[in-house]
Amino acid sequence: MPYTHASPHNEGMLDVGQGNRIHWSEVGNPQGKPALVVHGGPGSGANPRSAEFFDPARYRVISYDQRGCGRSTPHASDPATDLAHNTTHHLIADMELLREHLGVDRWLVSGGSWGSTLALAYAQAHPARVSEIVLSGATTTCRREVEWITGGVGRFFPEALERFRAGVPESLGDHGDNIAGAYARLMNDPDPAVREKAIDDWTAWEDTVISLEPNGDPAAYSARPRDDLRAMVRLVTHYWGAAAFLGEDQILREAHRLAGIPGVILHGRHDLGGPVEVAWNLARAWPDAELIVVEDSGHTGSDEFHRRKQEVMDRFADR
Repeated sequence: MPYTHASPHNEGMLDVGQGNRIHWSEVGNPQGKPALVVHGGPGSGANPRSAEFFDPARYRVISYDQRGCGRSTPHASDPATDLAHNTTHHLIADMELLREHLGVDRWLVSGGSWGSTLALAYAQAHPARVSEIVLSGATTTCRREVEWITGGVGRFFPEALERFRAGVPESLGDHGDNIAGAYARLMNDPDPAVREKAIDDWTAWEDTVISLEPNGDPAAYSARPRDDLRAMVRLVTHYWGAAAFLGEDQILREAHRLAGIPGVILHGRHDLGGPVEVAWNLARAWPDAELIVVEDSGHTGSDEFHRRKQEVMDRFADR
C-alpha cells in the first residue's frame, strides 16, 4: 500500500538567480533521511503523489518545481518568459542551492523519466552530496534517445508519425531529425494559434507513444490543465531540441563519477519511448547500479512497478 502523507509542513520560494524563483515543499519526518524528488517533463512540475513511495516516519521528503513550471516563477506558459537561463546546468545549480538552503548534507535523489537525466547529471556534478539514487523509466536525453522518441518509435505508429511531422510547416525549412527543435520554434511563434496547435500536435504524439502500455493512461499528457501543457511542451521541446544541453552520451561517459553511490534503476519492459536498452546500458556503465525490469509496465508504470519502487525506498530508508 502507498504511504500517506499530511500536507507539507514546510514550503517556500527560493531565489535561484536570473529572476527565477523555485517552489519547494517538505513532507514526512523533519528529522528523517533526506530525499529529493526530481520531477519529469521537462516541465511537468512536482506531483504530490511522488511522496507515496517514502515512509513518512523515516524520510524527510523534499519536492520542488524546476524553473518555469509548477509554482515556480516566471512560468514558461507565458511566451514572454525567457528560457535563456533554463538549461540543465542551471537546474543542477538550483538543486545545490536548495540543498544548502534546507541545510541538507547528503540526500537520496529520486527521479523519473526526464527527472532521471537531471538526477544523474546532478549526482555526477556533486557525488559527495548524494547518498543513493533511485531512477524510474531511465533516460539520459542524448541526441540518439531524442531522435528515437520523436521519430524512430514511429515505426510502430507510422500514421501518427506522419501527422506529428506534418505539424511542422514547410516555412520552417528542413528540420531533419531534430523535430523537437522545430516544435520549440513553433512554441516561440508570436501567433497564439500556432502555439496552441503545436501543443495539441505534440501531446497527441506523446499520448500515442504510450498508447500500447498495458497499464498506461491513454491521455497522460493531453489531459493536463492547459496552462501546465503550455509550459510543459515549451520546456520539453526546448530541452529535447538541445539534447538536454549536455555533451553526446555525457551521462554514460561520466557514469564512473557515480562509483560508490548505491542505485536502483526501475524500468518497464513495455516502455517504447525509452526502451529498456537505455536502462541496460546505464546499469552496465554505473558501477553500483541494480537494474529491475518490471514486466507488466511501460513508461507510466503499473501497480507492480510502484510496489517494487516502494520496496527499494524501504530498503534505503535506514541505510
